[in-house]
Amino acid sequence: MDFRQRVIEYYQEGHTQNEVSSVFDIHTATIREWEARLAAGKLEPEYPKTRKPRKLPPDELKRYYEENPDAFLEEAGVHFGCSAEAVRKALKKHKITRKKNVKLHRTR
Repeated sequence: MDFRQRVIEYYQEGHTQNEVSSVFDIHTATIREWEARLAAGKLEPEYPKTRKPRKLPPDELKRYYEENPDAFLEEAGVHFGCSAEAVRKALKKHKITRKKNVKLHRTR
């Protein structure tokens, strides 16, 4: 038997929400939510059926930076239709570096 079903049955036997909450170690708001779901006809929560596609596929991101090594994050964001921050995080996640070999000359 499902945990949610056991909780609801225990509650429907005449126990208060506070008793059910302490016995099953769940919050009273959870009991109310499950009760409302059961009244609507389905106790199980709705989960997404499929995962949405990634905004920045790693292979396309890598190919883009191979073709455009000097591209700024903003330019890549425009190309992929997302923010510069999303591009930065994707680069970091997939360990794609954009380091340039530029020599800095410092004078004192």
